[in-house]
Amino acid sequence: MPSKESWSGRKTNRAAVHKSKQEGRQQDLLIAALGMKLGSPKSSVTIWQPLKLFAYSQLTSLVRRATLKENEQIPKYEKIHNFKVHTFRGPHWCEYCANFMWGLIAQGVKCADCGLNVHKQCSKMVPNDCKPDLKHVKKVYSCDLTTLVKAHTTKRPMVVDMCIREIESRGLNSEGLYRVSGFSDLIEDVKMAFDRDGEKADISVNMYEDINIITGALKLYFRDLPIPLITYDAYPKFIESANPSRPSSNAICSSLDLSAADHLSPLIPITSTWTSLLPPSFMLEEIMDPDEQLETLHEALKLLPPAHCETLRYLMAHLKRVTLHEKENLMNAENLGIVFGPTLMRSPELDAMAALNDIRYQRLVVELLIKNEDILF
Repeated sequence: MPSKESWSGRKTNRAAVHKSKQEGRQQDLLIAALGMKLGSPKSSVTIWQPLKLFAYSQLTSLVRRATLKENEQIPKYEKIHNFKVHTFRGPHWCEYCANFMWGLIAQGVKCADCGLNVHKQCSKMVPNDCKPDLKHVKKVYSCDLTTLVKAHTTKRPMVVDMCIREIESRGLNSEGLYRVSGFSDLIEDVKMAFDRDGEKADISVNMYEDINIITGALKLYFRDLPIPLITYDAYPKFIESANPSRPSSNAICSSLDLSAADHLSPLIPITSTWTSLLPPSFMLEEIMDPDEQLETLHEALKLLPPAHCETLRYLMAHLKRVTLHEKENLMNAENLGIVFGPTLMRSPELDAMAALNDIRYQRLVVELLIKNEDILF
């Protein structure tokens, strides 16, 4: 007959076996949940490792998305200061060199956008880190584009974003979109609303039922820019993409089997008299090269300030969507080029005849930008 001690020992062993089996079943459930095999010595480490990796990846993803969102909301556009000669009342010190600004009148210059006060000599050394203040930037229309987006910490001017959203929500099928003009007094009302209320301006259908008023306000904004959307510095390069350069005297002489040194002076302008002697294939090679046109346009886009380039990209993407509704609105890329060419581009030359001659090339530039928007931007 088993003793009391042996019976209690067997009971303890059975309890231990039962406990180990229960722990085994729990581990099996955990293995099925995690989809992995557990090792005996490092089971706890192996169990928590995938959970730690998952949590870390989620945290990293959240941080990355927050960083991208912050970068998208606050673009870092470089902007030069808008210095103007200023007469200060009372004692003033230069904010660059910290020296006193002597004199009774015109002691220095002041940035009209951020309010920085410096000596006239120091203004040449101040870095391009102007941060416009809304108390100095009091208008939306007729305000420098980069100044406006930096003051409001946006990627593009609010006028462009709000007008395009309104147009795309209810006006893409409107016949003659951008070609038909709206009532001028109501367009001026929209302008005043943006200058007064900024992003809170109401341009909904309840206020302006005619979509042509909104398109007119958008075109007016681009016309009123002190520096055009396609800037004066980049203008010649854009025109070059649409206006094939006239062949040089050396190229003409080689085509006519002449010597440039003996027959043509480099100072003599290349007129139609000379080009009429050229074979048709010569001029076609100069004109018909789409790849060169796109390459020239791509180089021209690099000359634009970042805020101008981003606004132009957004506008061209919108106009491309307008052309997709050509059957309803009757506005193709060529028609939109006629409307927006002189609106987005202004010749830096004061010669009226030269500016008039460039109008046809301005149309071609905008037409090329619309058609190749997906390639260029």
